[in-house]
Amino acid sequence: MDIALADLIRLAGVGQFSILIASSLVPFKLNWKRDLASLPTLHRQMYWTYGGYVVLGIVALALMSLTCADDLASGSRLGRAVCAYGALFWGIRVMLQAVFDVKEHLTAWWLTAGYHLLTVLFLSFTAIYAFAVFR
Repeated sequence: MDIALADLIRLAGVGQFSILIASSLVPFKLNWKRDLASLPTLHRQMYWTYGGYVVLGIVALALMSLTCADDLASGSRLGRAVCAYGALFWGIRVMLQAVFDVKEHLTAWWLTAGYHLLTVLFLSFTAIYAFAVFR
């Protein structure tokens, strides 16, 4: 078991919980209530359901990273599988940063700074979990 890697995995868990703070602001900042109102009810419900599943996925990975970091860092098959999921999840998310059209929403310096901080966090999570898989 690699103690330093387990500590990095724990930090990733804390970081993922911090991302949920930013995530909770998205519906308000992007004015979902107004902008999604024109969609049929089923589409709105599905939008919120998909968002909820993403949040639950982040919560689950964060909890596993905080409570099972030693196991995830152990190199076991299950530990590597969970870390592969984390690397893939965050790797896809960081790639989406390159294609999302966010410029019109970055209206204050703190929003721009937060956006760049999220990018760094997504890259960090990807790197930590990928390292745990391939070390």
